[in-house]
Amino acid sequence: MKPQLLKVSSGPAQSFSVRRDLVPSVNNKWHYHPEVELIHFEKGSGTQFIGDNIRQFNTGDIVMVGSYLPHYWRFDDVYFSRDKNAEVDIRVAHFCENFWGNDFLQLPENTMIKTVLEKARRGIQITGKAKKNIAEIMGRLLVAEGAKRILLLIEVLNAIAECDQADSLSSIGFSPNVEESRNDNINVIYEYSLANFKNKIHMDELAELAGVSPNSFCRYFKSRTHKTYSKFLLEIKVGHACKLLIENRLPLKQLCYESGFNNFANFHKYFKRITGKSPLSYQREFIQVKSNPLYE
Repeated sequence: MKPQLLKVSSGPAQSFSVRRDLVPSVNNKWHYHPEVELIHFEKGSGTQFIGDNIRQFNTGDIVMVGSYLPHYWRFDDVYFSRDKNAEVDIRVAHFCENFWGNDFLQLPENTMIKTVLEKARRGIQITGKAKKNIAEIMGRLLVAEGAKRILLLIEVLNAIAECDQADSLSSIGFSPNVEESRNDNINVIYEYSLANFKNKIHMDELAELAGVSPNSFCRYFKSRTHKTYSKFLLEIKVGHACKLLIENRLPLKQLCYESGFNNFANFHKYFKRITGKSPLSYQREFIQVKSNPLYE
């Protein structure tokens, strides 16, 4: 697929960027950049795309995305409405791997930091008790000045390196071609699919959005995403179902239809195929994790 190259500004007196976003539309597109990105969702939820991985993101999540790895966070529709209770609060840092010099990561003391930056090239999701500590350091980093900024960045990277609850996101085989044509319409297909996954989506509609023939669309989509459109759509539906299971507000059969599945048997089959768990097992596991005092 064709992600957009994003230019990240750090300011004339800073070697890397740290900022706070309070709206859901900042960099709201499929993009990449040479900088490593570390992001903490203090408030907000939606669908997360990192490489070829799709999952829900929620309040409290912390993710690190490596250099040139395409990514996109699409906030839920409620954050674009006039609902005053739907607040977005994001803290994000961008830095080049070698901004502190080419030899810094070669120091023996920095082996763990070097390793975690290499792991970030597939994307890392931080889970468990480490999230609270990392979020706190990022909060201090947001307001720090001078050399304190660099020390806090090292501290947060070291905390991630020491964390034993970090999931790799994108698959090992994912290798995006960031030099493809700028006329690629894959982001339009993403948006259309997210808006319409609960309904029947017709191939000719997708082909028209992509600017290709209906017979060519499947090949077009797979060549840019490294997966079939049917798998992509299933991942969106299952990701939405995961969000509803976590919220625990709907009966399971109603949740099935709200996630775009037309029967419960298919819902159960595809949910387990993608997550490795049944819907109820997924929900019970999440409740158990949330009730564990180490989670916070």
